[in-house]
Formats: sequence, structure tokens, C-alpha cells
Amino acid sequence: MSKNLRVIILILLVLAVDQTLKLLVKSHLMLEEEYPLLGNWLYLHFTENNGMAFGFQFAGVAGKYILSSIRILIVIGIGWLIHSFLRKDIGFSVVFGLALIMAGAIGNIIDSAFYGMFFTDSFGRVAETVPMGEGYAPFLQGKVVDMFYLELLNFHLPEWFPFWPKRHMIFFRPVFNVADMAISFAIIYLLVFKRKSFREAFQ
Repeated sequence: MSKNLRVIILILLVLAVDQTLKLLVKSHLMLEEEYPLLGNWLYLHFTENNGMAFGFQFAGVAGKYILSSIRILIVIGIGWLIHSFLRKDIGFSVVFGLALIMAGAIGNIIDSAFYGMFFTDSFGRVAETVPMGEGYAPFLQGKVVDMFYLELLNFHLPEWFPFWPKRHMIFFRPVFNVADMAISFAIIYLLVFKRKSFREAFQ
């Protein structure tokens, strides 16, 4: 199997898993509906965000257009890098990381670009599909569907603690999706395990 084909299959696989889960959650759960998946530390928790990965926000309507434009430029740039690295016969490990980032970025672009156009909102009800353009938001103004909540630590700091005594601490608070996981894993993978190979790829 050629490297080009492996990259395409990897991107399509991540997109298929990401979009399948998002569509299932959006079409079966109400906003903020939650179910435990693994004990009391991993939950299926349906939420939506207007901004970046893990629920971070970015400057309203104009910010959404800016963020979507940045995402599209990133995808184009990563696509160019992947094409360049494959032509130079760079090791597949670096291309693998870039392909995961590209797939994650495309996954979240799809939500913000199209979900608002053919879904109703999910406030107090399960969303329904409507004819394209009659949904809750115009093109590139839709919300990204997030569904995983990971609560590794949940405790109160002791009264004697010098900083924030008695403060309620939860780790990890942000709700995320498969696209976020692909991007985060790939960045850590490239920076920690493939930093030297990534540098050499530009030489």
C-alpha cells in the first residue's frame, strides 16, 4: 500500500469516526444530556461550542469567520506539507502526525460549516434535520459538537492550603470530541517523539 493511500485512509477513518459520533449525539441527545461510560470518570456529555478545541471561545460572529478561515488555511498548509514530505520520501511517522492534525481540523470545520444549516438547535429538545439552509445558523456559523467529559480528579483543596483553600478542583474540565483527540495526540506525538524527524523533514 502506497504512503499516499495510507494518508487518505487515515484521514477518512478519523473523519468517519468523528462525524458518525457527532451525528449520533446531535440527533439523539438534548444539550447537556449526560451518561456515564466508564465508572465516574468518563462521561458522554453532549455540549456544543462556538470556538476552538475543548470548548474555548473566540470573539463572536466575526471570530467564527476568522477561526474558520484560519482552520481552512491550516488544512491547506498541512496538505501542502504532507504532499511535500511524501514527494521527498520523508518517513511516514511524521506524515502520520500531520495527517491526524489535518483530519481533526477538517472534522471541526465540517461542524461549524454545515451543522447549523441542516440541524435545528438542541436547547431542551433533540435536534431535527431540516432542509439545507433552514437550520439554526448560516454557513460557517454552526457549533462544534463535543461529547466526551473526562473527570480524572475531583476534590476540594484543604483549608490549610496556602493557595485557594477549600477550592473545588476538577481535572479535566473541557468537553471534547474525536477531532480534538486526534489533533492533541498528533501534536504531542510530533513534539515529544518525532521532534528530530520533524526538524529534519524541513532540511
